[in-house]
Amino acid sequence: MPVTINQLIQSKQQGRQIVVLTAYDFAIAELLDRAGVDIILVGDSLAMVALGYETTLPVTLDEMIHHAKAVRRGVKEALVVVDLPFLSYQESPQQAMHSAGRVLKETGAQAVKLEGGNPAIAQTVSQLTLAGIPVMGHVGLTPQSVHQLGYRKQGKTAEASERILGEAIALQDAGAFAIVLEHIPADLAAQISQKLAIPTIGIGAGPDCDGQVLVINDLLGLSVRLPPFAKAYTNLRETITEAVQNYAMEVREGKFPE
Repeated sequence: MPVTINQLIQSKQQGRQIVVLTAYDFAIAELLDRAGVDIILVGDSLAMVALGYETTLPVTLDEMIHHAKAVRRGVKEALVVVDLPFLSYQESPQQAMHSAGRVLKETGAQAVKLEGGNPAIAQTVSQLTLAGIPVMGHVGLTPQSVHQLGYRKQGKTAEASERILGEAIALQDAGAFAIVLEHIPADLAAQISQKLAIPTIGIGAGPDCDGQVLVINDLLGLSVRLPPFAKAYTNLRETITEAVQNYAMEVREGKFPE
């Protein structure tokens, strides 16, 4: 049965952890779906891990839609969420509506995700959800603000903690169905998770969120460097390199094809 937003909220109520991973192409998306992942996020992290940029900022809405189409073709059960990239929603709620509408219409994804929780973003989320577009929020470390915030842990002071908590509540009040908490203290993430009725999805936010998300390249050991809060469950860099070297050797020695 396909995963629904109502099921995700029930998971929080029943204490079942929500499993989230990123995907950027058909093949990986199909594998994640078969493995039973709850949410597949077409993250703007594809700018860095799939397209080779240094930050998430350069990726365009058209590129996000291109990759999301491929991901959606590989998914039968998981809920597919697509990041709205930098400057595709910040200008106005109307711009956000156009961008989010394109994502849902052109890709078949069920929801979008956007970063931040200030009053303008909360207003945007409210208008999107009123139009029937499900929205996942994202507070704490917001990579699209890298030039302003860097990649440092957020919410370490009392003032910053209060701000992030307030943003999370504002996003819930605006209609968001879930919120990503990135790179914030575990006790703050626990506090937010307890206060909200909607699920929190942690990445570098401790064990007390309602679910966890990782970038698939980090999980598979394809990344050159792991963020401090990520974990590699295998080392495909070594596996792939060895397989290619063996192939190259056999070709050069005339052993392939037999």
